Parts: sequence; structure tokens; C-alpha cells
Amino acid sequence: MASDYTSDKANEYTLRIRALLAELPPFCGEFMRGIGDRTLVRTRHAYAVDLRTFFKYILGNVERFKGTDMKDFSLADLDSITMTEIEIFMEYLSYYIDESGREVTNDVKAKYRKLSAIRSLYNYFFRKEKLKNNPPALLQFSPSKDRAITKLEPNEVADFLDIVESGQGLTERQLEAHKKTKKRDLAIMTLFLGTGIRISELVGLDINDFDFSSNEFVVTRKGGKQDILVFGEETRKALLDYMLERETIIPIEGHENAMFLSGQKRRMTVRSVEFLVEKYAKLAVPLKHITPHKLRSTFGTTLYRETGDIYLVADVLGHKDVNTTTKHYATVGQDKRRIAAKVVKLRED
Repeated sequence: MASDYTSDKANEYTLRIRALLAELPPFCGEFMRGIGDRTLVRTRHAYAVDLRTFFKYILGNVERFKGTDMKDFSLADLDSITMTEIEIFMEYLSYYIDESGREVTNDVKAKYRKLSAIRSLYNYFFRKEKLKNNPPALLQFSPSKDRAITKLEPNEVADFLDIVESGQGLTERQLEAHKKTKKRDLAIMTLFLGTGIRISELVGLDINDFDFSSNEFVVTRKGGKQDILVFGEETRKALLDYMLERETIIPIEGHENAMFLSGQKRRMTVRSVEFLVEKYAKLAVPLKHITPHKLRSTFGTTLYRETGDIYLVADVLGHKDVNTTTKHYATVGQDKRRIAAKVVKLRED
């Protein structure tokens, strides 16, 4: 898959991963190799760092593992860890003292990222039938209980797109269909996540709506108004990969101009796209109910966090009234307010 890192940066991360694997249980090497073709090197490095934190906690705090060397920790040991022990680990992450004596705190988002690494490890070996139990999959832990928007976190976006691209976790029957549709599916998902387009706008797209010389495309908004949206390089690549395939398909009469075609060579329907999103989301984030609108929310939230410009978000999403945008996205500003509250001291300690 395409990487947004230079080869030098990728090599640096590769060396860091190797150093971490020298500390981690041997099966972590198999896990890293197994996900190598469908994840970015920076993602694997983040997993390795978070897994080291997890195993250090387990070996230092779970009574039956105290005194065990990390290199001797086996898959059978991993299989014996209970959901309660993982829940206690999640609580531990809120505040602890590391080996150097440094105070470490993790907010809800950071804790959820570490849980995602653990879930990925368990899911990998559970699917290979090397584990009988998968307690992280049963753990009910929300990354944003106080947030109105259900969306994908950045690491979840990567996992989601990786699964769309690889088909990992699909049944044999689904994999057969996936071979024929994965380029189309990846183009659809990157368009949702990269532009915040509505599902009604997406299914209405025609081939001639796209201008790849300027990375722009025309959408028909609610009420019939047309607008021009811009897409980034990752979305451009996914769209062009699909377009090469799309050119070989002969649609049925009346659907010749449709950008996205179903297996019956017709313009895709809203329901068929909803089904696609649900299918992949259940594998990537089984504890969240992700819909096309939630992918739009993911884009809107990311854009607001990066720019802090609610008017820009309203414009790109096609909201007629900025108050609508404020209602749904300005709550993300609470993150910054919490930081401010921690920084301002009223009395000296």
C-alpha cells in the first residue's frame, strides 16, 4: 500500500520496530510480519510501543506472571489473560510511574489507542485459531463517552481502510466477491473519509464529474445545487486505480455514466453502499456502529480539529447554516478546553 513516508523515515521506523521486537514475546514478530502488507510502518511501530507497555504491566502486576521474562511469555499465557485483567490495565493507564520514575498519564483517546493495539494482536491470532479466547473484543470501552459524535479515531481509519483493501476477516464467499470489488470499495471509502461527501451525493456521481488534473469533482447537493469538492492524493490514487478497472466494465443500458457500479453493472444504490460500510466496519471496529454518515462525521471532526475553522467545515460539508455545523462539531473544542483547565494553576502545589 502507498506510504506517506520517505524511504529514510520508513527505514528508521523499521529499525525501531526490530529493537522493540527484541524485547517483546516472540509471537509479536509473527504478528508484525502478518500485518506487514496491510499496515503502514508507523502503525506497526505504534503497535509495538503499546504492546510493550501492555506486557510490562502484565508481567509486573499480574501475580501468576511475576518473575516471568518477557521473551518466555507464550501464546498460551496470552490466552489465559482475562477481561477483568485487561480492564484493570485500562484503569492503570490513567496514571502510573514508569521505570525511569516519570509520571505518565493517558487520556481516553490514548487509552483507546493502546486497547486497539491489543485487540489487533488478539484478533490476528484468534483468526488463525492459535487463541481460544478474545477478551479485548468483548471489552466495552468507549473512546468518547462524553462526545456526541460517533466516528472513527485516526488509528481506526487506518485499520478500516486496511481491511477494505485486504479483505482480512471476510468469509471465503465474501473474499471471492472482494477480489472483483476491492478497488471500487476502497475508492468509495476514501472518498467518504477524504471529502465528507453524503451518501446520496456519492451514488449520484458520474464519471465526467471528476477532473483529475485539478483533483476536483462536482457533487449535487440537497435541493439540486451543484458544488465542487477537492480530494487529496490518497483519494486520487484510489479513484484512479478504480477508474482503470471501471473502463473495462460495460454497464447495462441507462447506467453508462455512473461512476460506481454494482455487481449487476448498474449504478449503486444507497442501500448497497450502506451495506458495504457496515460489512467492513464490523470487522475493523466491532464495538461501534459505523454508517456512511459516521464516515462523513469522521472527516468533519478531523477537519475541525486540524483547522479550528467551523466555517470551513460548514462550507466543505455543504451545510447551509453554520449553526448546524457548530451543533455537531464544535463540541470537539472541549478537548482543548480540558487542556486549558489543566494548564491554569490557581495555587502552587
